[in-house]
Parts: sequence; structure tokens; C-alpha cells
Amino acid sequence: MPALPVGIFRLGDSTLFERLKKTFAGRPGRWPTRLLFCLLLAGFAAGNHFSVFADLDARAGDILLRWHVSERVPPAEIVLIDIDQASLDDPQMLELAGNWPWPRAIHGELLDFIAASRPAAIAFDLIFSEPDVFRPGSDAVLTRAIGATSALLPVVLAADGEATPLRQLPPVMSIRPGPQADPDAGLPLIAPKAIDPAFWRTGLINFLADDDRVGRRYWIDYPYRGWTLPSLPRRIAEQAGWAVPARDAITLHWYGQPFRKYSYRELFLSAQSRTPQLPDLAGKVVIIGAAAPGLHDLRPTPLGATTPGPEILATAVANLRDNDWLRPVAPHWNLLLGLFGMTAVALAFTRRPNPLAIAALLAAGSLAINLAAFLLLARNIQWTPFSALLATWLTFALAATASYLRERRQRDQAVQMFARFLDPNVVRSLTDEGQLARAEASASREITVLFSDIRGFTTISESRSPEEVVTLLNRYFDLQVAAIFEQAGTLDKFIGDAIMAFWNAPLDVPDHAVKAVRAALAMSRALEVFQQELGEFGEHFDIGIGIHTGPAVVGFLGASQRLDYTAIGDTVNLSSRIEGQTKGVARILVSEATRDACGNVFEFIDHGEVTVKGRHRPVRLFEPREHA
Repeated sequence: MPALPVGIFRLGDSTLFERLKKTFAGRPGRWPTRLLFCLLLAGFAAGNHFSVFADLDARAGDILLRWHVSERVPPAEIVLIDIDQASLDDPQMLELAGNWPWPRAIHGELLDFIAASRPAAIAFDLIFSEPDVFRPGSDAVLTRAIGATSALLPVVLAADGEATPLRQLPPVMSIRPGPQADPDAGLPLIAPKAIDPAFWRTGLINFLADDDRVGRRYWIDYPYRGWTLPSLPRRIAEQAGWAVPARDAITLHWYGQPFRKYSYRELFLSAQSRTPQLPDLAGKVVIIGAAAPGLHDLRPTPLGATTPGPEILATAVANLRDNDWLRPVAPHWNLLLGLFGMTAVALAFTRRPNPLAIAALLAAGSLAINLAAFLLLARNIQWTPFSALLATWLTFALAATASYLRERRQRDQAVQMFARFLDPNVVRSLTDEGQLARAEASASREITVLFSDIRGFTTISESRSPEEVVTLLNRYFDLQVAAIFEQAGTLDKFIGDAIMAFWNAPLDVPDHAVKAVRAALAMSRALEVFQQELGEFGEHFDIGIGIHTGPAVVGFLGASQRLDYTAIGDTVNLSSRIEGQTKGVARILVSEATRDACGNVFEFIDHGEVTVKGRHRPVRLFEPREHA
């Protein structure tokens, strides 16, 4: 394979190898997923090399092939004469030939009858392996007919048995020794011993099955220790005068439509009649074979589990005639496709896109590849990319699962963090509406900030135990935070006994100033309830609330070990300063910006301008009240 240019896999501003390096760099928590991906990648590479995925490719290829060949018509020049069930059961055949196996003279008579039509070749798909000791004259009739017609006979390579030295077989079998042929080579062959060896024009018809026991190929030349045994399709093609490729086997290109067939009994009985009707077989290849189920010449092929042997032989002969057998695509292309697809999916997930988008692209790509494989069959090219596609989809499933788990973990972490600051209903809306990513991003935006602090707490704390103080504070905070959450506020933090909250982040709140003021008024009412709970100490317990509206930076701030969702900026500082101005003036004070943002929703009492720390210009403050 030629070397690829260095930048051929460039993606954006990174090469493939740089992207891969980035893929495998990062937090340790991602290593289990990457390890699984590496194992899947290595497993596919090794599995493809050692044919672990061959069964998937073969079976899926069979389905695609059946669709393709459903309307494929075999050449009319190949004709089958079937010993079908009707031939075995016909009363006239039973009277003339008896039960199966018939006397071989029957075949000799039919052979003479067919030869009168001058076919290009006649071949038997029947093995006359044993002489008929009871009717030797019958064998003689068949031998004479074979010699007169040059009919071809099958030979079978047995699984075991006594080996016959190849050099001793008659030359008419066309078994060819090569330059390095072993003179002692021998094979256990089932030869047509009922026929005189001088007429053994034979060819192999062994069923060539793949590992799954399905026959998809046919021998053309069988090589053995420097010798070459021709197949019956080769002998037929040579006798018919066709060019035959120099190859061991071919992948069969099947036909969905049947070959032209004649029933054996039809022709034989016609030959016995006073007015024989011989079909036009001139120039055709005639194959005589067993098609009846009871004769057990049925084999599993891509077309089905019970394909008759003569049809398999006829398919091989027709493929040789038309030079249209299938040329399988080399396995290394599937390996490259699988590795590319797996790597591309893994890299795509590093950019964190929508998995549905990747699935849609992958489905479109898979459909295109399957369509290409289907169309290539019309050009006699067989491509079975199914294991590569499976490996790519497994990678997608792994990456999508890892992405889902990662996003779920991040979402749970984010939800846990936001749950500290937001009302649970708001957190659920963040999750349901897919706004977590936006909420987590730091940004500058206009918000309304509320600061609340306790007055007179020292008097209470001096008269109570620490446990009682904590209980009281928690009760107070529960009331105040409930008021904030009721108005969709974000609880920023507790600063001692002070509370900071803001509105318009992380969710957009169009009337955030109004909601902040309403929350402050509700906090004031909640305080009065709390004061009653305190009894005589309630008159010493009060709060001050300052509110300001303006720009601030909102987001997660802190160290990697601890992050807080908070707001920073002058708006936050000013709201704190305003809270400090409430002493002796009013329980709630808001800035002019907040008052303007509220419009006419509330009544505001003007408390004039004050100078606060950190500001050169005075700040005008207002006390909000509900309309009477």
C-alpha cells in the first residue's frame, strides 16, 4: 500500500494524530472509557485479521446478495435435466427402469438421445462409483454412450480412504503435474469405476463450504503437492471452448431465477416413443443430475439451506461462461474502514456534539455504504463491510454511553451545587430545559442584589446557650430563605448572620428588581412572625435589608476543591453599603436604580442622598412599601 501524505487526515488545525493525542489526554476518570475503546479497536483489528468477523460479513453478505440476484436470469445456454421426484414416481419409469438406482443403460439411452441435438457439452452430476455386478451389460451401454458423446463425469475427493497415486490415473482425467510435483502424491478419490478408465473425462465436484458450512465458492483447479486437479466446471468450459481463468476457486454469482430445466422422465419417455420430441439443445451445456429430495444432493448456499447440487454446478459453469463470478473486496479494506469509522466516532465525541447528530450521520453513512455494496454486485464486486460497520456502531454505543454517564455525572454535580443556591423547583427547570451549561458559564449581566443583616442579635445570644442560638438562627434563616426562593431568587451565601441573594441569574428573570423588593417585604413580614416567637426578646431582634440593581459578573468562583456560585462587582458592594445605611432609617432601603426598575409596582419613600464608602458620588435611597 503506498504511503499516505502527512496531512491527509488533517482535521481543522490538527492532524489526526494530534487529535488522537488530545483524545487520550485528560482527567484520569476518563481512562476506563478509553481503555474499553482501545480494547474494542484492538479486538476489531485482530478479529478482522483472524476472520473472527467473517461469519457476520458472510451471512449479511448473503442477505444482500439474495436481494441483488432475485431477478437475475441464468443464461439459456445452460440446461438442467433433473432426476426429480416425478421421475422416480412415474409409473412408466417404474415399469421401464424400476426403482432407484436405475440400470445405467437407462442413462446411456438418454445420452444417445440428447447427443442427437449436438449440445456443446454433456456432463453428469452423478457418481458411477461401483460397477453393477448384476448387470454388467448395463454399464457397458453407458460406457459406449459416454465414449461416443465425450460426456463428462464427476470425481469426488473423499474425506478419508485409500489414496490413489496421482501419477497412476489415466491422462484423460487431465490431472496436471507442475514443475515441483511430488511423484508420490496421492488422494482418496471416488472415481467412476463403473466406466472404462479410458473414458474418465472427469472433474472435481466437491462442495466447497466456508467455515459456517455454507457453500459460496466452487473449485476451478484443486492444487495438491504440485499437482492440479481440474473441476467439472473447468472441463465443461474447456469442452465448450470458453476461456477459463487460472485460479483455484471462484465466488459464485447466483441466479434468483431458475435455470432452464427438463424432467428426466420427460426426455427419456419421449426417446422411447414412436415420435420422439427432442428439445433444441444445440450448442448448449447439458447437466444431468439428481434434484429429488430423497436423493440427498442438497447443499446450504446463500440461496437457501437445500440448494440442489446440479444448480450449484450449473451456476459455476454459467459464471465461467459469462466471466461474471464475484470478485470479493480484499479484507484489508474492511479493516481500514472499521479503524477509520471507530476513530472518527471517538474523535467526534471529543467535541461533545449531540449524540443524535452523530447517530444520524453514522446511519446515513452506513446506509450509503450498504447501498454502495449493493450496487457493486451489479459490477461483479462483492464488498461485505458489515463487521466494520458493527465495530463503528459499537464504538458509537460505547462513546454515547460514556458521554451520557459523563454528562449525567456533571449534571448531578451541577444540580447539587445549584441546589445550595436555588429553590428546588428552579433547579428542576434548569435540568428539564437543558440550561445547565448556560447557567454554569460565567457572564456579565444585570442583576438585583439583596443584602440582609441582623440587628440586636448580641442581646439574644448572651442570654441563650450556643445550641439554642444555632436553633434560633436556623429557624430565622429558614423563614428568610423561603421568602427569597418564593420570588425565584438565588441564595448566594450566608456571611455570619447576614444573607446575600440576587435575581436574574442563573435564569433570566425579566422583573428581577420587583421580585427582589417583594422578597424583602416578605422577609420583613417573616421577621415579625419570628419576633413573636422570640417573646420578650423579639423587640431587640431586627434586620436591615439593602437592594441595588446593576451589572455584575456571575458564575462559579473558587478553587477546584470548592466552588461557589456568586456575583462580584460594584453592584454587590453597593447593595452591602446600602444595607449598612438602614440603621435608624428604615428596615429596607433600595437604590434609585432599583426604584426605577420597579416602576409603579410599589410606593417609595425618598430618604435622600447619602455618601457611602468607596463612592465619590452620593447615592439616593428609597424605602419601598406596598400600595395601600
